Amino acid sequence: VFHSLAQAQASVANEVYQELGLPPIFLFCPTEYCSTLCSPSPGQSCYLLTLGRELLPGIGVIWTGPKVVSQELSATLVEEVECVLQRRLTIWDNLFANDYDCRRVFLGPYTGRAPGLLPRLCGLLLNPNCELQANFIPIHTLGSWFRSELGSCARTDSAGMEAAADLGESRGPREGSYNPQEALEVALRDWVAEINQQVLEAGR
Repeated sequence: VFHSLAQAQASVANEVYQELGLPPIFLFCPTEYCSTLCSPSPGQSCYLLTLGRELLPGIGVIWTGPKVVSQELSATLVEEVECVLQRRLTIWDNLFANDYDCRRVFLGPYTGRAPGLLPRLCGLLLNPNCELQANFIPIHTLGSWFRSELGSCARTDSAGMEAAADLGESRGPREGSYNPQEALEVALRDWVAEINQQVLEAGR
């Protein structure tokens, strides 16, 4: 019935999206969801070009970056993929994921994401460590990164400025000045405080 896999997937996704009443958030995960899976590249992928042409405009597409687990994510790559898919991306960030290797636990800060990336995105999903407690630092430092990005947006958006001013009351790096090492140190202090509080509440 279909000339390609991409055309078939887009047709099914569009039908489900319409059957559900055009929900405000509807995410599609492409078979080529990172650069290394694209043939020959994101900008020249017939698969992605077909999706960009066939998927209804209200359907979001998730993307992991240059690799499945991307150490870095540049604004240039995001812009290239957005042009092909004809929509802003939702980043599916596997930086901290360890479901593929349970011996790996990432306790470092959220890092490697280009400054000014947030305004380009439709959203960001963080895939965490499988161990619940090990996600304190990843989520805490993601919050610091987000606060910094929001501060950058505030310089050109008055509504964002008010929101950033409210967030400025919380501890951590100042808006527009994200530093992974500084964010890590703040997260560690807060994590130790959280652990100590749990110990006190347990009566030990």
